[in-house]
This record gives sequence, C-alpha cells and structure tokens, in this order.
Amino acid sequence: MSAYTKTPATLRQQIETLEKRGCIINDREYAEECLTRISYYRLAHYFEPFRCGKHSYKEGTTFGAVMNVYDFDRCLRRLIMTYLEETEIYFRAIISNFHALKYGALGYLNAASFDNRHNHSAFLSKIERLVESNEKEQFVIHHKKKYGGVMPLWAVTELFSFGTLAYFYADMKESDQKELADRYFSLNYRCIESRLMCMSDLRNACAHYSRLYDNPFEDTPKSASDYETAPDNTLKSYLIAARSLYPDKEKWDNEFVSSLNGLIEKYGMKDKMSAYGF
Repeated sequence: MSAYTKTPATLRQQIETLEKRGCIINDREYAEECLTRISYYRLAHYFEPFRCGKHSYKEGTTFGAVMNVYDFDRCLRRLIMTYLEETEIYFRAIISNFHALKYGALGYLNAASFDNRHNHSAFLSKIERLVESNEKEQFVIHHKKKYGGVMPLWAVTELFSFGTLAYFYADMKESDQKELADRYFSLNYRCIESRLMCMSDLRNACAHYSRLYDNPFEDTPKSASDYETAPDNTLKSYLIAARSLYPDKEKWDNEFVSSLNGLIEKYGMKDKMSAYGF
C-alpha cells in the first residue's frame, strides 16, 4: 500500500489546476464562488465527461458549461425523485394490501408466505434493524407500547426503503407476483421485479446526488412493448421503466414530460441529452 501524498489546495490553486488542464474560466470570481459551495472533488466528477486525457479537457471546455450541466443534473435528480416518491408509496400500498389480505396482518412473519428462495431470518433481522433505527417514529412508539413491538405489514412497509420493497416483491411467491402484476400492471411479473430493482438504483443515485450525466447504470431493465428498441442501462431506459411503474400514466405524460422539457429548454441541454441515452 502506497503512502498518501496529496495535499489540500486553496481555491486559487484549484482554479489554476483547472486552467492548466484546458478549462476556460472567464469569470474567476464566479468559479471561486462555485468551488466554495461545491467541493472541487465533487465538481471534478462533472469534468470527467469533458476529459480528453488523464490531465486535460476537450478543446473549448468552459467552467460555465460544466456548471450548466451540474445545475441541470441537480434539477433533474430533484424532478425524478418527486415521481419516484409517488411510485414507492404506491408499491408500499399495493404490496402490503395484497400480502396482508392473503396471509394476514402478520403473515410476513411466516416464511411460508414467501418463495422458497426467501431468506427469512435475514429478512426478520432487517426489519428489526429498521424498527430500531426508527424507534422515535410515533407509529413505532405506538406499536411498542400497545402491542409489544408487533407491527402489521402495512406499518412495517412504511419503514422500507425502495430497495427493501423491491426485494420483498422479488421474494414473494411466483403465483402472487403474477396475480399482483395482472391486477395492477400490463407487464410480466419478471419485468416488474427487474424494473423495481432498477428504480431502487435510480432512487439511490438521486438521493445521494450522484451524477446522472453520461454515467450509465449497472443494470438494464427487462424489455417489454413500451420499449421501441431494446432497453439499455441509460437514464432514458430507466425513465421508460419508471413510467411503467408509475400509478398515473396520464400525469406522468402531462406533468413529468412537460417539466423535463422545461428543464432541457431552460439549461439549453437539447444537444447534450444523448449523454442520458436520448
């Protein structure tokens, strides 16, 4: 293991480094202001798509252009999160209602209510950790005082992350997955499982402020008729998957698409949307 030798740099030194690498900075005061509120380390991640070598940027790269991409990406994440939130809440409702009505309010505590591949002990341990980390929530306090901590599924799912929700669906019995898919979606149950996992990744990327611009995801959503061409791991394919799981397609088409177009126009990103798969 080699010793770490890098030393901190002042704002002036950071700006000088960007300029040495070919970044055009017309307003140094603006650049310094940006680097004051956004760390150089974080902003450097947005310079990656503009690189033409290890320590150089493409000809004509300006600090303002990179910041424009940064700001568009930031607003795009916020927009996507708004709609993913509704999707997550929707799935909490339909999954908890379906499972509880079929197996009882506490049916999730019984391994027999899941598929054979389900690791029930790990699942129960996960729920225990979720309850402990949310012990100050009023509904958790209520169930501890009145029922000794025993919580019905519709309460437990309020503690689920998008990822836990996706794995819950994936571990349901195949017949239950099919029944739920047929009842609420025009998609194969395997498509729903795949797309839920992808939405969990998208949600995490947005929640942790990860760069979406020119930064493909690890997985590819399963294909269905809503894809004109085979899906890939770009944001475009993920947004098509997001629409398929969203509870109100008309609202998505009218509100989300309109808001997205508005952002593209505001930041002049029309010619750069290929970096998102468009």
